[in-house]
Amino acid sequence: MVNTRTQGADAPTGGSGRRTQADRRRATRQALIEAALLRMEAGESFDSLSLRSIARAAGVVPTAFYRHFANLDELGLALVDESFRTLRGMLRQAREGGAPPEQVIRASVQTISDYAREHRQHFAFLARARSTGNSLLRHAIRAEIRLLTSELATDLMRFPALSTWTTEDLQMVAGLLVNSMISTVEAILDAPADDLVAQREIAVVAEKQLRLIVLGIPAWRSRPARGGVASASDMAR
Repeated sequence: MVNTRTQGADAPTGGSGRRTQADRRRATRQALIEAALLRMEAGESFDSLSLRSIARAAGVVPTAFYRHFANLDELGLALVDESFRTLRGMLRQAREGGAPPEQVIRASVQTISDYAREHRQHFAFLARARSTGNSLLRHAIRAEIRLLTSELATDLMRFPALSTWTTEDLQMVAGLLVNSMISTVEAILDAPADDLVAQREIAVVAEKQLRLIVLGIPAWRSRPARGGVASASDMAR
């Protein structure tokens, strides 16, 4: 499949003529990424991939690989960046608009569930790379998770119950929420893609877990930014 798309990258595009050089470069780069994902989906680890095998699966000569990536590690980093960049944007949209926590939770679970199902190859790669193999990719994935957590912590400040929380405590609760979402993605990957009942049950459990974390927030005593200790009743308001 990848081979066909790559070979067609230079083909005419309807009435607008041939694709531009930039279009062809983007198509080839994406074909290389998809080829790597397909080979890993077939059972290969990232560290066992070869430049030649990826180029062959993408339908390009090996030297074409170097026009897009300096080496295989750079390709792996591109996979990590591509996977998280879109997800961060989608989750940010789910949190925007001033919706109450219940709606934010449901929207976030729906967003990450849909995205994980639609990009199973990306998340399968991240799940494996996160715990084994290339240390460079492990560090990159951890950095992305930290960024995801920091962005969520910043957004949590807009809720009145959290307005007096310290940065440390906001990071803590954001970390709990992110770890719960990571567990949800892993459960989605483990369940058959066509088992809609199992997928729905995973989403229901995920919502319950996130709600449980949120329900514990008013009982947590976090030191305000300007001295003193906030009471549970203060943060419940």
